Order: sequence, then structure tokens, then C-alpha cells
Amino acid sequence: MYSPNSLGADPPARRPRDGSMPATAASIPAVPSLPHTDALILLDEVTKRYDGDAAPAVDGVGIQIAPGESVAVMGPSGSGKSTLLNMMAGLDRPTSGTVTVAGQRIDQLSETGLARFRRRQVGMIFQFFNLLDDMTVADNVLLPAQLAGMPAAKARARADELLTALRIGPHRNAYPARLSGGQRQRVAIARALVNRPALLLADEPTGALDTATGQEIGELLADLNSSGQTLIVVTHNPDLAARYARRVIEIVDGRITSDAHVTGVLR
Repeated sequence: MYSPNSLGADPPARRPRDGSMPATAASIPAVPSLPHTDALILLDEVTKRYDGDAAPAVDGVGIQIAPGESVAVMGPSGSGKSTLLNMMAGLDRPTSGTVTVAGQRIDQLSETGLARFRRRQVGMIFQFFNLLDDMTVADNVLLPAQLAGMPAAKARARADELLTALRIGPHRNAYPARLSGGQRQRVAIARALVNRPALLLADEPTGALDTATGQEIGELLADLNSSGQTLIVVTHNPDLAARYARRVIEIVDGRITSDAHVTGVLR
């Protein structure tokens, strides 16, 4: 894969199946620098129970993630991966423990405060894209900016910038049903980035894609991280984790069993 930090000549970019050239870190709009902090995300003794008598979905987890990290969270079905991601995103609250993101205790926020936090700080990518089928590509990307109150002209310029960088500009007026899976996931990535979030969360982002398209999306996520975007990916795919994350956290039965930095990551 093309590595923006490699020395010497870069190998030629591989053309995706839809005929576009893959986006690279050089073409993806950079993430603004964050003020220096010890951790962007801090989970301290976090437990989540959905039923008081059942085993916890997440059990006493502590995690610290620095700005700019790329982290893969792996584990079998039902291990607590998605619950962990949802608590980082403010979509779920811990039963006990604290969740701090960008210096803010989000476990203490009201529902209105959580909605404001997600609009400003979090971009999410889902396995099945979660695009609105009755809206065009451009309108899907613009929606979070409109909800956040971004001025219309600024929102349109940001959406155009992302659509161009992600090589889906020619499809801006198309509806999601007319796009391939890879194209729809690129639209979803543009939507997640439109408000310039500090944190990009991806829940099984290649799970609904074929192998080749999944690799293209994995490379795109790696390029985003190379541009400075903090990235956390939940995945069953060990190849995705090994290739595109610099740190892999494994979780089983709600507890972290391994937390290791990866050497030799392909970029």
C-alpha cells in the first residue's frame, strides 16, 4: 500500500473497481491540530450492565487513547466491542466508572449535552452505511453539518472538499441505491468527517464489503489516520487490524485480554 511517510518513490496507486483513483493522505483534508492533552479518550474502571443479574457487557475496563492513534478493538461476537465503542461515542452510558473524551466527562452529560458532544467531536462509520436512501449523496453528507448549525456556504464547501478527496464527487447527485458498496462507504466516511470530528469511530467498516473493496476502505482509513485523524475501529477482521492499526486491543467477555502496539504496520 502507498505509504505517505515512506522514503523514495511511491508505488503507483491501485485503481478501485469503480474506476476512481484511491484517495491518499495528501488528498484528504487534514484534521485540525488538537491542543496537547495526555489522552483524547480515557475510560476508568468502566462497567456496563444491561441486566442487573446478568454478566456485564463491559467489565471494569480501563483504556487511554492519545490524539492521533489508530486502534483496532477485536473480539468474538458478544464480547463487548460495540458496547465499548458506543460508550466512547456517548451513545450508551456506563453503569459505573467514568468516560472522558477531549477533556469532558461525557458520562455526566444530559441527553442534549451528549447530542451536542457527538455533533462536535465524533464521526461514526457503520457496517451497513446507514445512509438515508431518499436523500442524495451530497445531502447525506451535509446533514450532520446542518444539524450542527454550520453556515450553509461553509457546509457545502466542506462537503464538496470531502466528496472530491474521496473520489465520489461525480456521484454527488445520485441516490445511495445507485452506488456500489464501496462508494456508499466512502459517502458514509465523508458524512462522518464533515464536522471535522476529533474522533472517528468505525464499527465493522468492511463487514458488508467484498475483500478487494474492504482493502480499499482499510487503506483509506489508514490514510486518514496518517493525516492526523484519531481512529478507533471495531472489527472481526484480523487482517484489517494487523495492516491498518498501530495498536490492537482484544476483549473477551467484557474484559481486555490484550493491549499491544503493532510493529510493521502497512501504510
